[in-house]
Amino acid sequence: MRHGETAWNVEGRIQGHTDTPLSERGLAQAQELVLVLREEPIAAVYSSDLGRARETAAPLARERGLALQIEPRLRERGFGLFEGHTYDEAQARWPAEYAIWQRREPAYAVPGGESYLELRSRVLASLAAIAAAHDGATVAVITHGGVLDAVFRAARGIPWEVPRSHRLPNAAVNRVDVAWPGPRLSVTRWAGEPAGPV
Repeated sequence: MRHGETAWNVEGRIQGHTDTPLSERGLAQAQELVLVLREEPIAAVYSSDLGRARETAAPLARERGLALQIEPRLRERGFGLFEGHTYDEAQARWPAEYAIWQRREPAYAVPGGESYLELRSRVLASLAAIAAAHDGATVAVITHGGVLDAVFRAARGIPWEVPRSHRLPNAAVNRVDVAWPGPRLSVTRWAGEPAGPV
């Protein structure tokens, strides 16, 4: 799941590694996830180390009597200079860097941030470790839009250069199955809906 809504989500501000809290609506979404997942046999709850993900994950872990496991590799992609700004503000203040970023070059990192390739590498390593630790079990992972984008692309073989067409709504449930050897990822539900054919 992506974390619940934050004020910066509403304002269209780039969050990245900046530790923003949930909005009132985001806190309500975290409680709703407990109800939505009530029939799921969840064996563990993992969260990014950023507050907005931890706040989303905490009610679910608490309701299940599980320790919330913090995994820093699940945090959002770092956007360096752009963090805290809207897309228009970032483009106006750093036009050259913004233009490169918009070309979707996988190895490019905004100054002070990280590239898509760096994000993808740490996220897939994290998911492989979680899956190996809970083989055959259902695990809840609360993370961020950029992380989920990387997961979806890895599962479907979609290059970074291809603009995103899949949705990444706050607090939506996505189901990703992990198979071995690999691990191989497959998406069966996305944004709360059946994911459809590959």
